[in-house]
Amino acid sequence: MTAVALLLAALVAAVAFVLLRRPRRMSPHQRAVREVLDAADALEDRLRIARAEIEAVAGDHGPNPVGDAMREMLRQRLWLRDHGDGATPAQLAEVRDAIHEARVRIDQQLMRIEEARLPRD
Repeated sequence: MTAVALLLAALVAAVAFVLLRRPRRMSPHQRAVREVLDAADALEDRLRIARAEIEAVAGDHGPNPVGDAMREMLRQRLWLRDHGDGATPAQLAEVRDAIHEARVRIDQQLMRIEEARLPRD
């Protein structure tokens, strides 16, 4: 009888452990906020790369489009911090799409820099 009780207790503990370790499902709103944050993180990574590429080609003199984009990114993050909990799905999608579009523009600029670096035949 004691072995059965120990086995049952171990089984209950194992099930509890698995249930507690399992990630909780996110609500649609939480998922939308997570998508915005993931998009922002991806854009920031691209902006850092772009800044390094632009500085390698042009130095750190002249206009700084990456700095402007970084400031816009900060503005979006502050908006999300201040309004994210009450934002509608449409608002969150709009912010995510704007971030994605900015990333596409940065990627295009990086491609132009790469093309400019290629030797001309």
